[in-house]
Amino acid sequence: MDDKEALRVGAAVRRRRRSLGLTLAAVAGRSGLSVPFLSQIENERARPSTRSLERVADALETTPAQLHAAADSARTVDVVRAAPGPGVRRVVRGGHQLNAKEFTGEQDTGREYQHRNDEVMYIADGAAEVEAEGRAYRLERGDTLYLSGGVRHRWRATEPGTRILVVAVAENIDATIDPPR
Repeated sequence: MDDKEALRVGAAVRRRRRSLGLTLAAVAGRSGLSVPFLSQIENERARPSTRSLERVADALETTPAQLHAAADSARTVDVVRAAPGPGVRRVVRGGHQLNAKEFTGEQDTGREYQHRNDEVMYIADGAAEVEAEGRAYRLERGDTLYLSGGVRHRWRATEPGTRILVVAVAENIDATIDPPR
């Protein structure tokens, strides 16, 4: 493992710790490493040894390999070129923290959607009608609609050549916030 690779794992460690709802102190207790050292790892100011990374991974109920994979995917740069004609295309590839799709043309699936996480719909060209929580909205070029997770909705493009960008927090991400007890 080179120095750059060792440094990049910090963001993956932080994301994993937060996804488990753990504090730095809790990870320190589980791993036997100090809170300041763990903080330095997360902020990419310290390089964990192979053994230290194994201890961190064990404390986070994962493996060093999975932390490295998460670090690599967090640093991805990917260009998705425009596609000609009407249809649906992914504008973000792979398993990331968000999904993004472009819908072009007269889209009307006739079905209702309900996603676990938040979603934003942006009308790049044309117009669309959206029904959400029993209320109808007409969106035109440049309009944006935000839907929080759990909102039932359906939509359809109402003009030829309509282009809609839909960006949502990926379903594999638990972005819901439990109320404090």
